[in-house]
Amino acid sequence: MFSHFAFRVVFGGVASLVGALLAQLANVPLPWLLGPLFFVGALRLMSAPISTIKPLRNVGQWIIGVSLGLYFSPEIGRLILDHWFALLIGMLVALLLGVFGTWLLCRLGRVDVKTAWFSSAIGGASEMSVLAERYGARVDLVASAHSLRVLAVVTIIPFGFEFAGISGSDASVLSLVPLNYIDLSMTGLVALIAGFLFARLRITSAWVLGPLTATAILSLTEFSMTTVPSWFINSGQLFLGWSIGDRYRPAFFKAAPRFMSAVAIFSVMSICIVAVIGLLAAKLTGLALPTIWLGMAPGGLAEMAITAKVLLLGVPMVTAFQVSRMAFVVLSTGAIYKWLIEPRVKHSTNN
Repeated sequence: MFSHFAFRVVFGGVASLVGALLAQLANVPLPWLLGPLFFVGALRLMSAPISTIKPLRNVGQWIIGVSLGLYFSPEIGRLILDHWFALLIGMLVALLLGVFGTWLLCRLGRVDVKTAWFSSAIGGASEMSVLAERYGARVDLVASAHSLRVLAVVTIIPFGFEFAGISGSDASVLSLVPLNYIDLSMTGLVALIAGFLFARLRITSAWVLGPLTATAILSLTEFSMTTVPSWFINSGQLFLGWSIGDRYRPAFFKAAPRFMSAVAIFSVMSICIVAVIGLLAAKLTGLALPTIWLGMAPGGLAEMAITAKVLLLGVPMVTAFQVSRMAFVVLSTGAIYKWLIEPRVKHSTNN
């Protein structure tokens, strides 16, 4: 018997594919990511009987992790080590944005400081929501803030780069490597095991970082030498766009409109701040400006890395920026709140 939920999932898959094809016909940047995101999101906002399942998002992240990990040749590994200072700047920028966002959301969004802090941290929605619940912040507002921020960044940056004509030539890194389905299958299997292991250990973004780490190790040691077919990458983008679009509900933009407006302002201003700091960082580090912009962009790891891949812009460095930033934010956000913010909140409350 074909259940109602199964129908919703199938409808979601069809809608995602239609969205991707329409976006491709309209020459939308990142059509296989943004097409499903916009189309599924629009249907969700109209209460259409549409859904997805978590394993599909995991599959999409697994595909992206594998495709990104193959860029990590020994030469690229040395390049990343040589630019450790740039990665440090990226982590400090994430901290700066979190502090600025906290002030802005408190002033404009009129929420308590702990909700503003966990809403502004440039980390994943799930990780920040867990921390918000632990410290008594508004979990619903925190999750909504991160969803809106990712939507804004994933939308504005690709269209901005497309409008400015910014693209690169990273295709040359893998273009000389032939497609080897045996190596690709072996790499995919190892990456799948790594994904399950990272998920078991409850490591953040397990299904991106696990496959990415395993594939990067295989590539750095030159154990696996293959490229990936375009349909494989497009499938990963489709699953990811579908899962992001599925987050939105009819009441999403109606809930706490003042707070959500403040989050939208913060998201746009964050992109502008990164653009300015990126100009200085490019001069200090010698890295290409578009690579630094994507590396420091306040979006998600998977979304920014796949943007770099599609636009052929410094994929390994962008990935390294986003991974180091994400690890720093996840590890530091709770500690900073506990040691620096919470005592001040309690002190002001007691007074």
